[in-house]
Amino acid sequence: MEPLSQMSIREVQEALYKDPSPRMICACKNDPRQGVQKLAEKLLKFQQVQEQEQARIQQLLVEEKKLWKQGYLLLAGVDEAGRGPLAGPVVAGACILPAKFELPGLNDSKMLTESKREKLFIQIQKQAIDYAVGSAEPAEIDALNILQATKLAMKRAIEGLTIRPHHLLIDALNLTDVQIPQLPLIGGDRISASIAAASILAKVTRDRLMVQLHSLYPEYSFSKNKGYGTSDHMQVLKRLGPCPLHRKSFAPVKQETSIS
Repeated sequence: MEPLSQMSIREVQEALYKDPSPRMICACKNDPRQGVQKLAEKLLKFQQVQEQEQARIQQLLVEEKKLWKQGYLLLAGVDEAGRGPLAGPVVAGACILPAKFELPGLNDSKMLTESKREKLFIQIQKQAIDYAVGSAEPAEIDALNILQATKLAMKRAIEGLTIRPHHLLIDALNLTDVQIPQLPLIGGDRISASIAAASILAKVTRDRLMVQLHSLYPEYSFSKNKGYGTSDHMQVLKRLGPCPLHRKSFAPVKQETSIS
């Protein structure tokens, strides 16, 4: 490579991209040109952000690493989306991540923007060893109650996996009718990478479904509220009463059902 002093700033930028080594960064920092110095500073900041993100991801793998050491190599994270809405199904995701993956920004789905969830949703599908989603419909929620319906959706997601996991990491719940070793973790989607990935699969799948269901009952604006009890949703519910997608056992819907 020719001496740095004989290279244009654009050429230095390309060289830094090919060789972001400490030696190269140091040479750029000592270059008299401010433009070259700024390139080095920018790269250093980028590397620091990358290191911090890698450390955060490793922190999300603490529980996974414990189980890997015990010989449980295939771990499925399990989480749900949609326990709180007044309408639509509750959806669960199950996801088996490889030991090494590239999912920058992976986190609890509730802490991510819609665009970031969508991006991670695609990346998780590409990188996961296996994944599946399951759901329980409003009628099942009404018949069983939301807790049992959530467990049913989780069971269906696990059964949808083509590879049987050695162990489950589940957000907060214990599935007594699933004969696989499991570890319930309170706030699991914030402390386990596997559960966080499952939460994104569940959330994006459910949100997309509610957008599709909007065309059946456009008055309720399911594409916007995703079935949650927003003020606009409640106003329409009071005016029109519930539709077949509403959970009639939920108090706000039950109240409007009894009035109508």
